[in-house]
Amino acid sequence: MLDFPRWKQLWFWALALVCCVAALPSIFSLSGAPWPAMLPSPKVNLGLDLAGGSDLLLEASTDQVVQQRLETMEESVRAKLSQAGGSIKTGDISNKNGAISFMVDNPAEVDAARELILPLTNGAGYSGKRDWDFNVVDSTRIVLTPTKEGIADSISRAMDTATEVIRKRIDALGTREPTIIREGDDRIVVQVPGLKDPTALKALLGQTAKLEFKLVDTTALPSDVAQGVRPPGDDLVPFAPGAHQQGLLAVKRLGGIKGDQLTDATQGFDQRTNSPIVSITFDATGGAKFAKLTTENVGKPFAIILDGKVLSAPNINEPILGGSAQISGGFTVESANELAISLRSGALPVDLRVIEERTVGPDLGADAIHKGVIAMAVGTALVVLLIAVTYGRFGLYADLALVINVLMILGIMAALDTTLTLPGIAGFVLTIGAAVDANVLINERIREERKRGRRVFQAVEMGYKEASRTIFDANTTHFIAATLMFMFGSGPVKGFAVVLMIGIVTSVFTAVMLTRMWVALWLRKTRPAELVI
Repeated sequence: MLDFPRWKQLWFWALALVCCVAALPSIFSLSGAPWPAMLPSPKVNLGLDLAGGSDLLLEASTDQVVQQRLETMEESVRAKLSQAGGSIKTGDISNKNGAISFMVDNPAEVDAARELILPLTNGAGYSGKRDWDFNVVDSTRIVLTPTKEGIADSISRAMDTATEVIRKRIDALGTREPTIIREGDDRIVVQVPGLKDPTALKALLGQTAKLEFKLVDTTALPSDVAQGVRPPGDDLVPFAPGAHQQGLLAVKRLGGIKGDQLTDATQGFDQRTNSPIVSITFDATGGAKFAKLTTENVGKPFAIILDGKVLSAPNINEPILGGSAQISGGFTVESANELAISLRSGALPVDLRVIEERTVGPDLGADAIHKGVIAMAVGTALVVLLIAVTYGRFGLYADLALVINVLMILGIMAALDTTLTLPGIAGFVLTIGAAVDANVLINERIREERKRGRRVFQAVEMGYKEASRTIFDANTTHFIAATLMFMFGSGPVKGFAVVLMIGIVTSVFTAVMLTRMWVALWLRKTRPAELVI
């Protein structure tokens, strides 16, 4: 237990020194002192409650989810009936009044249609009910109606997806450690520390980035389209501002390709005009669909639609087989880059609008930091004094380990690019108490061993050995609790858990391993006949 070869000493000192050096940029930053620009500067990020920033509350348009489910089910029903090869004769499929319905020409084929369509329905989450009700009306009409449980499950999944898309978009902006959590059934809270002007953030989050490729209906009469008369099976989509055309465009409602199968999107420049564009790449499935669409419709125009607006409607001059394409539409470099970020992050499954916006100034955070630092400094000073007076040399070792422990926590947090919140400061104070508690257990155990008559070396060795068991057991349970808080908590709870987990590891290293090394070296050098502890 007290044998420390040279390599182990060097390893312990090197580990402690590296972590302490990593903490220096954060200490300089918090104190307001300049840090040399030529040196690496990993710093602890401050949370919204300490650094200020932007706080947005977003609300989703859940009616869109219902409409999307109807359209998706309609396409699935058409595909199933098409796969039947015409063996089941049906009338036109309608999605009016919030339900999918169609007539089966021959009543004897209703059961076959049921067997064909019923697998399209699934369980609605954990409700024990189906997501669609299947009914036969008047012996020939099949009606599929979304259930309340199915709608609620779809909204929940859409909000989970939206939360993850928002996280990817904010991370792509380079903003560190945002807090993104769901609130209720249809709202998302976004907190971005250090962001004073949320204009660009709101523009990015407000863009659904729903990309679609749909065939243009060349048979639609321009006069009808201009008057807003929608041909059967078509949608009328307006051109986006800045597009080469204006007005409305008739596109086929079904049979297009959605942009949810993109693998990459980057901002670039058109080699002919040098204007900003967005280059997109499909995955294998999306590339195959895109190739099939362009192969079967050579010479026909197809519309590139973003968030319900036509960016352009070029002709398909030849099959596009490489799984990649370019999007142009009067972009600036900034707007093309924002669109590329949105497409890379994925389309929002539902529109989000900002219903509440707050900008938190740094004054409150500065005051919290000031008071937190004072509380930690006063508490640490009192603890250091008490330990030194109570345990003498062993207390001084514990005090030095305590200072190294604090620096190591800061250094590791900076290296891991984590965020310090106000609860994180509380985690610092708690860690200091836990580190000191470990040394108290060790020193008191050494006292007991001396009272039992053990010699100095034996008392110290048994003290560290026996107390270490208790220390490791206690810190293991603390680490498990901190891990659970990090996994299932959010926002400030995670900030507290991060500091606590790092502090548990560093406190065991400094309070047990470093102090034991120092004590062992001192004992072997001086070989005292008595301990003052």
